[in-house]
Amino acid sequence: MLTLHPQVVSGYVGNKIAVFVLQSLGCDVAALNTVQFSNHTGYRQWTGTKVSAQEITDLYNGLRQSYLDDFDMMLSGYIPGAEAVVAVGNIAKELKEKTQGTPGKFFWVLDPVMGDNGKIYVAEDVVPAYKSLVPYADLILPNQFEAELLSDVKIVDMETLNQAIQALHDRYRISHVVITSVKLSSPDHPADHLSVVGSSMTSSGKARLFKIVFPAIDCYFCGTGDMFGALTTMRMREAVEKVPGLSQRPNWLSDDNTPVLELPLAKAIEKVLASMHEVLSKTRDGMAAVVEHTRATMTDDDKSDETKAHFVKTKAAELQLVRNLDCLRIPAVEFKAKAI
Repeated sequence: MLTLHPQVVSGYVGNKIAVFVLQSLGCDVAALNTVQFSNHTGYRQWTGTKVSAQEITDLYNGLRQSYLDDFDMMLSGYIPGAEAVVAVGNIAKELKEKTQGTPGKFFWVLDPVMGDNGKIYVAEDVVPAYKSLVPYADLILPNQFEAELLSDVKIVDMETLNQAIQALHDRYRISHVVITSVKLSSPDHPADHLSVVGSSMTSSGKARLFKIVFPAIDCYFCGTGDMFGALTTMRMREAVEKVPGLSQRPNWLSDDNTPVLELPLAKAIEKVLASMHEVLSKTRDGMAAVVEHTRATMTDDDKSDETKAHFVKTKAAELQLVRNLDCLRIPAVEFKAKAI
């Protein structure tokens, strides 16, 4: 599998998460870093560089020249700039072209990282660059705001959420969609809960919708989207392989008569959210010990400095993956999918 994400020296975001999760679940991984930073940007200060489009292309060409490009899956996350987005898209297109005669041989999971909470945090030209690539992906993982950007539908309730997902299927012919961290105000979406809503379309392009509602954890974490993407990639393949012949079908699309709750995507996301909730809960529970340990090494002046206090708090919120392997491998599924 090929994963394209940012890389940090310390902490867990991007490829630091994706590679660990994928390998922990038994996958051989080739990691192409789109960014090399000292730490993630949640610290509000960092050092390092972004990889250019040419460097991404050169690195992939190096793999190809050594016959190291026999990937059956690709997972892509944050990509710095429109030219780099195009370069990553070209890699995916080439891998798809290589397997054109063997349906299902290559599967691209695309996380179109553009913004969140109503704000774009990439250059404006990144949005049309992603829109041009979505038709080549097999599964996309936008958050609510990114789904609005791609579908041109403002999501305010379940009706507009359904419209947005159907628009994604119609406009891009994208087979599988998962919208993460959906926040809606309605009786079946309590204020302290979040939803993940997904769909695998029928052969005629009609959405087959499901949702999973789960309690929010009142903490700020970085890297949750990267963990979600890596887990989804592996759990989707796992679920597909349990259905005879499905992995040899284009885009891994299930028969039209498959019940919504039996869709591999629904089964996969149940396991993904189980792992996510366990890891985040254990990270939250361990934060006080990290703060205490770090503050013990600080001077009194440092302890009273608001900026340094932010560093300590952010450090404590780094996802605790290594010590919680069982949460990744054998999570207890608590939150079940419901058909919409």
